[in-house]
Amino acid sequence: MSEQPHAPVRELRLVVTADDYEAALRFYRDVLGLPERAAFSSPDGRVTILEAGRATLEIADPGHADYIDDVEVGRRVAGQIRVAFQVDDAPAMTARLAEAGAEVLAEPTRTPWNSLNSRLKAPAALQLTLFEELGSPSEPVE
Repeated sequence: MSEQPHAPVRELRLVVTADDYEAALRFYRDVLGLPERAAFSSPDGRVTILEAGRATLEIADPGHADYIDDVEVGRRVAGQIRVAFQVDDAPAMTARLAEAGAEVLAEPTRTPWNSLNSRLKAPAALQLTLFEELGSPSEPVE
């Protein structure tokens, strides 16, 4: 699918309110490696904007959400929102995030759509999918 030349939306920004701001910032910026774009403060608090590469909005119906959970975890575990990050090495990043305090719900698993996906429960009450593309979806899945 090609980009529209004059798309009305220029950026998708997921805004997460974290009870432990410092822990969440350290996890997502310092451990996962999302570069800091900007940081602001007000008399009442702080916000940091982190770059996460290209953003997409994936909308799934409940049946497909159940299917994805079943493939990645073996049972339904996600709530209404799950954040997915494409990484170069899903096993290594899964281990790195686990060492930093994320709970591994499922180790990296090869999916029917030919990616290596893991699932974690991360700071700020987010469920994460880490996915590593393995090649063309037309290649056979072992």
